[in-house]
Amino acid sequence: MAGNNAASDLVAAREQLLQGGSLGRRLDAPALRLALTDLHEFWLTTKGSDVGIKPDSGFAIVAVGGLGRREMLPFSDLDLVLLHDDIDPALVSQVADQLWYPLWDAHIKLDHSVRTVPQALQVAAQDLTAALGLLDARHIAGDVELSNLLIGGVRRQWRTGIRDRFDGLVDQTRSRWSRSGEIAHRAEPDLKSGRGGLRDVQLLDALSIAQLTDAMPGLGPDSPGGGLTAAHEKLLDVRTELHRIAGRARDQLRAQDADEIAAALRIGDRFDLARVLSDSARTIGYSVDVGMRTAGNAIPRRGLSRLRRVPVRRPLDEGVVEHAGEVVLARDARPRKDPGLIMRVAAASAQTGMPMSASTLGRLSDSAPELREPWPKEALNDLLVLLGAGRRAIAAIEALDRTGLWGRLLPEWGAVRDLPPRDAIHTWTVDRHLMETAAYASALTTRVSRPDLLVLGALLHDIGKGRGGDHSVVGAELATQVGKRLGLWPTDVELLSAMVRHHLLLPEVATRRDLDDSATIGGVVDAIGGDQALLELLHALAEADSLATGPGVWGDWKSSLIGELVRRCRLVMAGDELPVPDPLDPDLVARAADGEVDVNLVPSDGPHTYEVTVTAPDRLGLLSNAAGVLALASLRVLSASVGSSASVGSSASVGSSRGSAVNRFVVAPKFGAPPPPGLLRQELIRALDGELDLLAVLDAKELDAREDVPADELSAVPLYAQAPPRIIWFDTAVPGQVIVELRAEDRLGLLCRLASVLEHQGADVRWAKVATLGSSVVDSFCIDMPGANSTEARRELERAILAVVPGLEPRKPEDAEAD
Repeated sequence: MAGNNAASDLVAAREQLLQGGSLGRRLDAPALRLALTDLHEFWLTTKGSDVGIKPDSGFAIVAVGGLGRREMLPFSDLDLVLLHDDIDPALVSQVADQLWYPLWDAHIKLDHSVRTVPQALQVAAQDLTAALGLLDARHIAGDVELSNLLIGGVRRQWRTGIRDRFDGLVDQTRSRWSRSGEIAHRAEPDLKSGRGGLRDVQLLDALSIAQLTDAMPGLGPDSPGGGLTAAHEKLLDVRTELHRIAGRARDQLRAQDADEIAAALRIGDRFDLARVLSDSARTIGYSVDVGMRTAGNAIPRRGLSRLRRVPVRRPLDEGVVEHAGEVVLARDARPRKDPGLIMRVAAASAQTGMPMSASTLGRLSDSAPELREPWPKEALNDLLVLLGAGRRAIAAIEALDRTGLWGRLLPEWGAVRDLPPRDAIHTWTVDRHLMETAAYASALTTRVSRPDLLVLGALLHDIGKGRGGDHSVVGAELATQVGKRLGLWPTDVELLSAMVRHHLLLPEVATRRDLDDSATIGGVVDAIGGDQALLELLHALAEADSLATGPGVWGDWKSSLIGELVRRCRLVMAGDELPVPDPLDPDLVARAADGEVDVNLVPSDGPHTYEVTVTAPDRLGLLSNAAGVLALASLRVLSASVGSSASVGSSASVGSSRGSAVNRFVVAPKFGAPPPPGLLRQELIRALDGELDLLAVLDAKELDAREDVPADELSAVPLYAQAPPRIIWFDTAVPGQVIVELRAEDRLGLLCRLASVLEHQGADVRWAKVATLGSSVVDSFCIDMPGANSTEARRELERAILAVVPGLEPRKPEDAEAD
């Protein structure tokens, strides 16, 4: 093109680059973009000089769009601004015609404008889209000072006006996402405008120019795929090849082009390309979430809003606090010495619905050590709390995964990360499907006796995919490996592995076999070893798995078939096993017989757990008051075993004044160390003597925790999770004695409230077993109750229990006073 500025030569040169350049070798995508950028710059510089656009001429050519960003794609529009220093309109028109007409005549797509610097700044001030475009402005030819006036002016204007434009920017972005969908989960994604696409990278640049966030926020050194820069380059490469293959400008990747693009980029096939796109888009999407949140917090307030209270650091867990609507590390947190801190931060985020701050994730990624194997019980419990948080867990896991932390906790995740589904019925990538299944399973936890294994099995049921072979068989082996690492009991490891191995058993048999054939039912019972617990877990998992697969996969027909299969299997099996009490230590019974209230506290088998033993003469209210004192001291009851030497033939610690009561609790302090046992004993005696209204104090404490959250953040901090409570009755061989089991979400002081309900309903508790599994509880009470076999008496007790379990608003202080 030397010495010739005809636009037809520009087209010919561009075509030559697409065909392989002067040497006939096909240019890879980055080299092609660079060559196209240089080509267009050369032509514009040469043509501009010929028409009088020179230094000190009062004219300048400024590129925006792809050329401005040095991201010129094969068929990108040429976005140009002809700047002039308010000179003779006739001369301006003549220069513009000489520049534009050759491009039009050559059928080059051109988006152009002719303006002075003040005119361009006025357009940028009034039009958000124009302002975003001009932030990419770059000088090409002519008067560089004129270009610098525009570029510097637009950026200053953007920085000073961002407070008034930020809400509009957010609305525009969300509207674009709504129209274009998520790149990571679209069969034919929009690489430019979809969520996680190239427009989002430009948005991050705009926020960085406004000095509201870093250019690449929120990603740690171990983030998958190399971080934001690599994700951006991969999307550009795919879009470059899409243009080259389509022979025209195109933003939407068509399914029929995917294999050819993957081959051109040496990625593999269309499934490998889909995985690359998912990884890149989710990395960009996470970065945008962090960037927009950081920018929103950094926006300067005006007027009375400046008088809002300074954000406080509200404690959430040991070493974890809430600050300005984000979960952050406490000032005294020591990530290098606290391997469980990652899980506590993630659990707090999922429970509250507040995101983890980018700085916290970065600090954890840089310095947090590996969890030893087997995991401490506290870390396992935090994982269960995370998984039990329903859909709020998805955002927390995604944040951990994009910053490389999730892969540290669960190395097996790498094989399913961003793995595309092999059939159209699946909506999500395999890893996202596992998260979705766990979220659906969390709403079914009260249907099973082992809610902890249900959410773990949901998270792992397809973990064997992406490795070859039967994914159920491979996954069962991996589940055994994960279960041992998590520190599950050997029997629980076997049960978890069996869940993964047989997670397709019920749907396949129910929809493909004759349920009236006894051999069909016998085959299922044999396959699961006649295990009632496994059967109910597989039933719940089948529903969660189907719901997480895609629309229409779970319906009345499939539900009824699997339900009937499960019913018939139960008939073949022996029936439900009754809960049984734990044996009592004779030494503790003897100590209680002395007539004194005694509280003993010793470290349990974990660094943050303790065993509290309360021994006393059995009396009305002992259990409810003991549990209430523990809750008031911010000690979460992880498990409890309650009994009495009078458990056989008379009543126990709640409703009787006979015998010796031994109440054992395994607790975890919410923060710091537990109070001394002497203080717990003193508070228990006060409560037993009627000097301390524990229910009223607990209600007030629960409401205070809500009031500490600003009103505009309250909707993000739901008090209770979504699993509906369930009450199960078991008859015993003793007349008038029944076992009532509650499965529900946990709540501050729940055991205290339940015991108090039983007292007021006249139920004498012979023994009780309490288990807190993540955010779920399974509490069993063996009670003597008037009219124990009466339907109405049971319904009345159920109503009273449901009034205090999660799902209903806590009582207000004035209600407690009225009681």
